[in-house]
Amino acid sequence: MDDSSATGSPTAPSGAADSHGLDEYGYKPGLERSIGSFASFAAGVSYISILTGTFQLFYFGYGTGGPSYLWSWPLVFVGQLMVALCFAELSSRYAVAGSLYNWTKRLASPTVAWAAGWTMLVASIVTLAAVVLAVQLTLPQLWSGFQFVDTGDPTRDYALNAVLLGTVVVVFTTLVNAFGVKLMSRINSSGVFIELIAAVVIIVLLAVHVTRGPDVVLDNRGVGTDHVGGYLGAFLVAALASGYVMYGFDTASSLGEETKDPRRTAPRAVLRAVIASFVLGGLILLLGLMAVPDLDDPNLSSASGGLQHLVLTTVGSGFGIPFLACVVVAVLVCSLAVHTATIRMMFAMARDNNLPAGERLARISPRHHTPVVPAVVIGVLAILVLVVNVGQPAIFLVLTSLAVGMIYLAYLLVTVPLLVARLRGRWPVDMPEGGRAPFSLGRWGLPINVLAVLWGVGMMVNLLWPRREVYNPEPAEAHWYLQYGAVLFIAVVVGGGLLYYRAKLRHTSGTLESHRCEVPR
Repeated sequence: MDDSSATGSPTAPSGAADSHGLDEYGYKPGLERSIGSFASFAAGVSYISILTGTFQLFYFGYGTGGPSYLWSWPLVFVGQLMVALCFAELSSRYAVAGSLYNWTKRLASPTVAWAAGWTMLVASIVTLAAVVLAVQLTLPQLWSGFQFVDTGDPTRDYALNAVLLGTVVVVFTTLVNAFGVKLMSRINSSGVFIELIAAVVIIVLLAVHVTRGPDVVLDNRGVGTDHVGGYLGAFLVAALASGYVMYGFDTASSLGEETKDPRRTAPRAVLRAVIASFVLGGLILLLGLMAVPDLDDPNLSSASGGLQHLVLTTVGSGFGIPFLACVVVAVLVCSLAVHTATIRMMFAMARDNNLPAGERLARISPRHHTPVVPAVVIGVLAILVLVVNVGQPAIFLVLTSLAVGMIYLAYLLVTVPLLVARLRGRWPVDMPEGGRAPFSLGRWGLPINVLAVLWGVGMMVNLLWPRREVYNPEPAEAHWYLQYGAVLFIAVVVGGGLLYYRAKLRHTSGTLESHRCEVPR
């Protein structure tokens, strides 16, 4: 079949009450619809995961830009809010698994849709590998026995132990996801509840220990002034620490086929996730800088110190064990949410026969009502990413930079076609049953969409710029392939994937018979 048929079977009229527009895509319902409002919100919050992202990357932002780097937090929030508003509008119209991929099918060509899905899929697998590494920042501080590797080389021991601990976490998320979305949502919701309580407690404790005013964010402590681009150049690098955190809010929409009343629930969950993360994360960062005893403490800009060190030295070691335990919980549920969202993307593409072995990848377990094979495949691939990076001390920053750069590219492959559709008068579109979707941007849609695209382009350029301090930070090891690794990896993976799609997959693309809804001719 030709490229134009990749969207699957013909559009069907609205059918079963629980299809929520799936029949418009030519799909029959197969996943278990059991996720409620809080669980949907929790999925987005746990993917962003304030206690994972901010605590994993504070040292980088502070070490590169000093206290003034905090200005990047509201800057990133405003930009990502523009993207989230576009996604909320799309999720209100199309409540379907593999959200970005399936949205783009309705906005652009099948080739662009495949590129969006493939980019997000690969990025999410790398993201899973990057997120699980965060347990290394916390578990050995919780108990020294978690540092299993001790060869006498602290830097490499640190990196290798991170891979071992990360592999254990991936096995855990694989097993949970294989047993179904109910178990996943219960664990995830419980973990997010703990994370939110812990975040509030940290904010209160830091507020009690405040010793200086909020004008601390106007001080760079002399950091970055010798940067080749001046402090602006240093700030753009430091801003990546915020950009690396505030994404993944689309997870709630990717679970649309498993969410109750998804066209109302998903948009609210998307927006609430990004807003709650901004408020809680911003307060932790601001109050932390206002309360820390010594702004010149070198541990604040150390990967083994960072925000964990700031909190413990500020509020006292008595808070240490419960605090670190909460951070571990946050990392676990963040990893779980990333794995869950990645499964839905692989399932959605496989259901259209747009991945090799599509029938197996799209098979839903009759017992657990979830795609089990994608859970296992993604887990294995994430572990392989970890193994490839054994012995690489810069693994944290390199993997995170690479993954987030690809995710911003995937977001652009949605917001740009959406903008084109608006300019051509093809958006918004009516629901199959008539009327408008429950959430709409109305006349604000065009300016918000323009800002979302401009933000995405600027951030992606900033993310992928081959700076040594991001991709090759070890001063004694100047490896060009690390410095240009993100650009080269994306070019090869996305470019190579598109060539494979155009040469082979597009000719057999279309909804698998096992997932095709019965449409009267």
